[in-house]
Amino acid sequence: MSRELSRREFVVYGAAGSLAVLAAGSCRTGRAGSAGTASGVPAPVVPPFALAEATIADLQEGMQNGKYTARSLCEYYLARIDELDRSGPALRAVIETNPEALFIAGRLDAERKAKGPRGALHGIPVLVKDNIATADRMATTAGSLALVGARPPEDAFVVRQLRQAGAVIIGKTNLSEWANFRSSSSSSGWSARGGQCRNPYALDRSPCGSSSGTGAAIAADFAAVGVGTETDGSIVCPASACSLVGIKPTVGLVSRSGIVPIAHSQDTAGPMARTVRDAALLLGALAGPDPKDPATSAVAGDYTRSLDPGGLQGARIGVARHKLFGYQPATDALINQAIDVMRQAGAVIVDPADVPHVGEYDEAELTVLLYEFKADLNRFLGEFAPGAPVKTLRDIIDFNERYKDQEMPYFGQDLMLKADEKGPLTDQPYVEALAKCGKLARDEGLKVILEDQRLDALVAPTGNPPWPIDLVNGDHFLGGSSTPAAVAGYPHVTVPAGYVLGLPVGLSFIGAMFSETTLVRLAFAYEQATRLRRPPHFLPTAGLPSGD
Repeated sequence: MSRELSRREFVVYGAAGSLAVLAAGSCRTGRAGSAGTASGVPAPVVPPFALAEATIADLQEGMQNGKYTARSLCEYYLARIDELDRSGPALRAVIETNPEALFIAGRLDAERKAKGPRGALHGIPVLVKDNIATADRMATTAGSLALVGARPPEDAFVVRQLRQAGAVIIGKTNLSEWANFRSSSSSSGWSARGGQCRNPYALDRSPCGSSSGTGAAIAADFAAVGVGTETDGSIVCPASACSLVGIKPTVGLVSRSGIVPIAHSQDTAGPMARTVRDAALLLGALAGPDPKDPATSAVAGDYTRSLDPGGLQGARIGVARHKLFGYQPATDALINQAIDVMRQAGAVIVDPADVPHVGEYDEAELTVLLYEFKADLNRFLGEFAPGAPVKTLRDIIDFNERYKDQEMPYFGQDLMLKADEKGPLTDQPYVEALAKCGKLARDEGLKVILEDQRLDALVAPTGNPPWPIDLVNGDHFLGGSSTPAAVAGYPHVTVPAGYVLGLPVGLSFIGAMFSETTLVRLAFAYEQATRLRRPPHFLPTAGLPSGD
């Protein structure tokens, strides 16, 4: 496919450089505070952290027995961000922290003492992506200088859900500016506000996807859990690249209102966490019907009920090999090992179970996104950015030209220019492209293979290991499995599958519409059978052989 029409090249990933050696499922890393690495480059000294890899259950137990308070948890995480995000490894994963976090946490501590906790998220620090509106003293900018100073009149629905659950939103995470829908040669994780976010497993490697800041931040213990958003790959790719669990829900499970959009037919928010249990807890809090988002329904539930270590027993798992494997041998080897684990855990493996029409709707997807981006963004600016100097997509384009030294030092805005040329959503090219996407990705694609083979889920590699950050040429992408579920609006869960030379790789579970309960069950059982996640050590570069 040509560069102009390659969906994956401009929304999430890119094309190129390969890694060759399988690290046999292990992570070759240095130690915190070590003097150097295999490359000879000194590793940054990272101080020990009291809450390292702590789960929501760990934090709740600590608050219950008096070891912690919500305020002290926030103090720990804010200090961690201060130590590692702008100094030390300088991840640049967090755009800003919440100046009211400690006050909010203090109120929640008083409420816990008086009434008891609201639930599992009471007092838990959470980070949210900077394209999710918060009506507080933090900005909501999608990483762009064009929205600095704009204050949303109300929280996004998912933020209200979090606040009602008792979570403390301690900050906003960096992202690929405008959720990576500005340029076809962008670098994942770069924004004018936040700079270039880096991968905590190897600081010269991409954190991937537009939810890059959330991925890097949660991997680095900047909060208990985080919220990302996805149009095509922007939750699952950074989760895979940062050895996290990421859940891209069915479109309609989680409200989109108050989130800077790309395209309503594919956009969704979702959880990013270090464990399946924490991701399930967060998904339950985020999901729910929203009167302002007609796509949402009342199907949300308690996803922790499906956390069964034996959940793979008898499950029918299809292996989607065609076009979703074969681009990186070491990645294939890890996923084949994962398939063996699932077989040993009692799953019935259907191999291959190829998804029809993969790759046949990329051009139609781009057309849909270009049309919807213009329409949806203009609507968002009118509703959630009343104080911004920009009111339309054309205003943003003009702003970027006026401030090109700050906004476009490395790459331009060709996608925005193409979107601005599009007409209304009644145009025949849009109507036809949307119908083609629904037909090939959903009705004659995932729906057919899942039903015909009676599958609980399909599995595939989430994507290739993280590539070197390249601000000159943009992202280097070999392959991935995000597009079928993204275009169909189906759910997609990724979990750690291992490491290639210390670089994380994820395993994807893709299911039918609103099958999150099943996918969480399968992902949890696989996680418990393998326990592959290892914390990052902020190495300067990947643990490549020295050649000596």
